[in-house]
Amino acid sequence: MEEHPFSFIASLAERRIAEAREAGAFDNLPGYGKPLTLEDDSHIPPELRMSYRILKNAGYIPPELAERKEIDSLLDMLESAEDEQLKIRQMRRLEVMMLRAGTRRRRSLVLEQADPYYEKVLRRIAVLKGRRGEREKKG
Repeated sequence: MEEHPFSFIASLAERRIAEAREAGAFDNLPGYGKPLTLEDDSHIPPELRMSYRILKNAGYIPPELAERKEIDSLLDMLESAEDEQLKIRQMRRLEVMMLRAGTRRRRSLVLEQADPYYEKVLRRIAVLKGRRGEREKKG
């Protein structure tokens, strides 16, 4: 029976790893004895994960993450902004960003109820609509 060439390579690699472990080659590595920090890349298609990781290690981030960071930044600005006009402009900007993201993905960008931003966005929209309604009554 013929042995597959990859099984030879795999067994050779396993033997070398075992020898290195016994020699203590892995004992003083950075982070030794500490829990691993695993990144959640489940939102990235499997065929793109390696290329995204390479880009991230080179200082670039995927457009989806950059977009999410920008949305987070907008939400923070909305939370701290006191000027009514600024809040309205930021809400419009947020709406445009979400529409653009949905168009790029060819599906709508919907915040799930479990998403931590879902309640924040609903509260802000309600506040802005309430204030807009008050201005319309006055005007």
